[in-house]
Amino acid sequence: MTVATTTPPLATDTVGRPSLLVHASDNVRVALRDLAAGTLIEDGDTSVRLVEPIRQKHKFALCDLQVGDTVTMYGVTVGRATRAISAGGAIRTDNLAHSTDSSGDVVRREHWLAPDISSFADATFDGFHRPDGQVGTANIWLVVPLVFCENRNIEVLRQSVAEALGDDPYRDYKRMARAMLRGESGDEGSPPLSSPFANVDGVRFLTHHQGCGTTDDDALALCRLLAGYITHPNVAGATVLSLGCQKAQIAMLKQAMKERDPEGLRPVHYLEQQASASEDALIREALTTIFDGLHEANKVERRPAPLSKLRIGVECGGSDGFSGLSANPVVGATIDRLVALGGSGILSEFPELCGVEHELRARCVDDATAQRFADLMEAYQRHAAAVGADFSMNPSPGNVRDGLITDAMKSAGAARKGGGSPVVEVLDYTEPATRPGLSLLCTPGSDVESTTALAGSGANLVIFTTGLGTPTGNPVVPVLKVSSNSDLARRMADIIDFDTGEVIRGEASIDELADKLLQQCLDAASGRYTTRAVSLAQHDFIPWKRGVSL
Repeated sequence: MTVATTTPPLATDTVGRPSLLVHASDNVRVALRDLAAGTLIEDGDTSVRLVEPIRQKHKFALCDLQVGDTVTMYGVTVGRATRAISAGGAIRTDNLAHSTDSSGDVVRREHWLAPDISSFADATFDGFHRPDGQVGTANIWLVVPLVFCENRNIEVLRQSVAEALGDDPYRDYKRMARAMLRGESGDEGSPPLSSPFANVDGVRFLTHHQGCGTTDDDALALCRLLAGYITHPNVAGATVLSLGCQKAQIAMLKQAMKERDPEGLRPVHYLEQQASASEDALIREALTTIFDGLHEANKVERRPAPLSKLRIGVECGGSDGFSGLSANPVVGATIDRLVALGGSGILSEFPELCGVEHELRARCVDDATAQRFADLMEAYQRHAAAVGADFSMNPSPGNVRDGLITDAMKSAGAARKGGGSPVVEVLDYTEPATRPGLSLLCTPGSDVESTTALAGSGANLVIFTTGLGTPTGNPVVPVLKVSSNSDLARRMADIIDFDTGEVIRGEASIDELADKLLQQCLDAASGRYTTRAVSLAQHDFIPWKRGVSL
């Protein structure tokens, strides 16, 4: 099989329509609202009458399907019928199984039609310029444990620093609890204290459950991930706590640091508890490094930077049946604009690229890049099979409930976050992105593990799409949350930054919203807009454990 170098455009016009045919070659449609049995769906010369109610976001067959027939959406295979499905019948888990068709030769796409970027031709963002040439969208001092044994000391430091700086993100909740205990309403907020470090976005304290009792590969991967965070453009410097006897040794982290920062430009302080006189001495020394670091970090101010210094990671979580129609394509169009302007994007979650591998390989800039993507995908699938798992197990109950019946269906929509620009490099977990343009990063489909990895590979901003609502954030990178539907944006306004529901209602085009989203990204990167995840102190950090516990 040969894959065409171009494909028909995906439909986006939803004005007044009860359903949508996403791609001209699809044999299912998506219900844009709840549809009653007997509803006549007309599209040009064809029509189908629904034989049962179809819920909003779910799919229905356009023709009679027999057992084994292919179901196509987004122009790709998303499953095979396990039961006969009548035209106008709902697509469900009891009549469709995950299936893909990515075999055959791939013809590389030689040309990419870049979007109109004239309105951003002179755009910059205000960032923190680092000695190694990177530019941060935030200015943070990082406190890192090498092993889970130090999590308690990390928490002691977190509370102590928050108290000293008047920067406790949970102060209002604590006051609320005290008031409720006394039988008071506890509704009045308290103003935050002003920070003495005007140019610093705060101190971030990582905790995790790795560093010992794991395979050597996992210990090394942890050190490489932590090195990615310490050398991140949003990080001014770091304090590292080690117990001393764990598998993830200070020497391993220093080697990983040398790979990322060969000139040693990033200030890092390594403290080992088993070599310290006491816990009190350890905490005192750690606090000294933190406050000294803050004083130095505060000397750096935001200055204009070209968009070539902006690298946006794209992620999705709590996806629904509209995510692939609104939020994800809007984000993809935003990434295309950034790439055309000289910037970079990173697309991750390899289990959610299952079924569209041939399209991504066709977009790779050369054979070696395409082959590396294929090799990493195959290795991931083999490892999953070895532990009794499969990519087909990826959709969550929430995904399925809202219309994402198979992993292939979910993947076809999720991949749209990467837009259509050429793939310039393929990265394994913890590898840094180095080239301008779109990169593919091998991560799991788990929201927090993947977002953690995006930051570790150098994304200095993350766009996160959701249809069901998820509060995921990151310790060092602003995460901008994009909803696929306006109902979610209204219900969970405290976690949503940008709403693409207008696409579903036919009130705005993908291109119009992509221009607006890119501008909001520049505002977030410049500190002019504070994302909801940052406001909520959503500092999620979970390293990917690829091996097994020992």
